[in-house]
Amino acid sequence: MTSDPFSALSFGELFAPADIRELVSDDRRVAAMVRTEVALARANAACGVIPKAAARAIEHALDDFTPDLVRLGRGTETAGVPVPELVAQLREAVGKPSADFVHWGATSQDVVDTALILVLRELLDRLDSRVARLIELLGTLAHRHRTTVMLARTRMQQAAPTTFGLKVIGWRQPLLRSRDRLAQLRPRLLVVQLGGAAGTLAPWGNRGTQAREALASELDLAVPSLPWHTQRDGLVEFAGWLGLVTGALGTMGLDIGLLAQNEVAEVAETSDAGHGGSSTLPQKSNPVRSEVLVALARHNANALGAMHQALLQEGERSGAAWSLEWLTLPGMALAASGALAQAQQLASGLAVDASRMRQNLDATGGLCLAEAAVFALAEHMPRERARVLVGDACREVKRSGEELIAVLERQTDAPVHWRTVEDPERYLGSAVALVDAALKA
Repeated sequence: MTSDPFSALSFGELFAPADIRELVSDDRRVAAMVRTEVALARANAACGVIPKAAARAIEHALDDFTPDLVRLGRGTETAGVPVPELVAQLREAVGKPSADFVHWGATSQDVVDTALILVLRELLDRLDSRVARLIELLGTLAHRHRTTVMLARTRMQQAAPTTFGLKVIGWRQPLLRSRDRLAQLRPRLLVVQLGGAAGTLAPWGNRGTQAREALASELDLAVPSLPWHTQRDGLVEFAGWLGLVTGALGTMGLDIGLLAQNEVAEVAETSDAGHGGSSTLPQKSNPVRSEVLVALARHNANALGAMHQALLQEGERSGAAWSLEWLTLPGMALAASGALAQAQQLASGLAVDASRMRQNLDATGGLCLAEAAVFALAEHMPRERARVLVGDACREVKRSGEELIAVLERQTDAPVHWRTVEDPERYLGSAVALVDAALKA
């Protein structure tokens, strides 16, 4: 057991890449809070709330400020939030006479929430670029295998012919929609937080809205209609987006893991012989990346419930629900980044065995073409009669091991061109066209 598998050195980058771990680190969080305090001083000075000289002194003193994180932790233990101790350290660094103007008018949540949004803005950019890259890789893979015939499996059972390209494009499409969703949620999420203790902007008198707009301008954030101390829907919407991305990638992981089973062997995560080795079974190549995708999807599905619990906020500000967000959202972001990293590795290195796909299809004895046979016979008899006839033939195939088409040719004299029916490439419907259309779109 370890307190944080996302950051533990013994886990490496299995669950999250190093750059995202650094982005959501304690150092970056505190740096964003300091940046918010400096921007607040500049905004207050621009509105005439504090002297311009004080704002300049604060900015200059905090330009190379290094917080004492141990003291900050002790202060957080007492106050339940890091801002009171951080402000004390900032005032020490600024010194008299400008120290009193540090944190003017704001409440702790203004600083913590605005700092969070600054971190999330960079996180959104990074995640978006990684989703875009994965979409590109999956598009290349889908195009390469647009006509690669394989068995479709529905409800864990062999079904009918399809193409591997269509399967891959099915992994890709939810990611395209997720990029659209991310663009739509940005203006709702990337907003400044400034309201003062009760969300009334009272310390600024009649200049509260002006100060809020000035702070937003300093940080290049949007201005919401109200301070959002207890309105957490933007954060939960983002958490939902993280859950959608990891869920889509979890489906990809499940598919690849099942196709990589020895009995199926239609794909392998990589052609690298050393990948997924076992400590005791030399023959094994475990589908590590696929397993991680499934695990991270389930992690975020569970965590999303906690974010929905954090929507329940009493009064004008809530400590408990706020703390629940701190415990939940960073892990969800790390899980999504880890899933994207693993999925990129899969999409770029997946080894596809087209001949094995065809062998597995042929091994059904033609049963995967039972639907094709029904529709072929339905041109010459009622469809229900055709369905019963083919059903009887399927049972005979399972009993005798004969080929389905051979059984049907013996059981009916319907003038069906059976050589066409027994070719799985003739029963792909619009599979190839669907892939092409999706890639064009």
